[in-house]
Amino acid sequence: MRLLLVGGAGHVGQLIVPYLQPHHTLRVFDLAPPSAAIPGVEYVQGSVLDPADIRRALADVDAFVWLAMRNGQGGMSTHQDVETILNNYDLNTKALHLFLYLAQEAGLKRGVYTSSMSVHFRGRERYESEAVVPLDSPSVYGLTKGVGEQICTYFAHWFQMSIIGLRISGPRRRADYLAQRANPQRAGDGSYVYPLDEEDLANAYLGAVNAIAASAPGYQPLFIVGDETGREHNLSKAAELIGWAPRPGPG
Repeated sequence: MRLLLVGGAGHVGQLIVPYLQPHHTLRVFDLAPPSAAIPGVEYVQGSVLDPADIRRALADVDAFVWLAMRNGQGGMSTHQDVETILNNYDLNTKALHLFLYLAQEAGLKRGVYTSSMSVHFRGRERYESEAVVPLDSPSVYGLTKGVGEQICTYFAHWFQMSIIGLRISGPRRRADYLAQRANPQRAGDGSYVYPLDEEDLANAYLGAVNAIAASAPGYQPLFIVGDETGREHNLSKAAELIGWAPRPGPG
């Protein structure tokens, strides 16, 4: 499948591109090229706030993966400033709406939206299901990511798009993942971010891309967390819909 990775030169994009490339033809659309280009991956420079750039990037692709983000925050803090507010609303709401409108206009109706577990208040003991846990983040990043999910739902309903949202948490390069698993620590606010290994992360995107190829119109959010025991996060919907579960960690 020919995939457009929107914001694919960022942290998550750089983690998953090597795993997606053997299975799909990739085009990365970003403001700046990645720090290390991968042979065989096409790069289109441009802004998700520029309609002409978006239309150029959309040409001749079968599905999209939205990876764009700025000023990420966790799900425990209300701290914000003007720059964080402007960047998050510009990218997570306005740019996403513009992109999805132009995508469906071009006939592209299937994609994967990178959301975040930060759409939820992260002080809970248990995340029972995607349908039950409210979108109640105290952070601007989580708030606008949640609005982004509502935008995806809007386009799924009114424009018959098929979108899977991955609520990811703690994406890590392999070395960082292993280090954090060997020495788990809670943050000062008492929260713990389960590290998610790069390969487990990529497998979630591979599963989601395969699922949207045959799915009916709709928006489906999934928890994608490195909680392989399921102690705090019920990952059964991800297992059912995209065949995904995190692999057992070391030790």
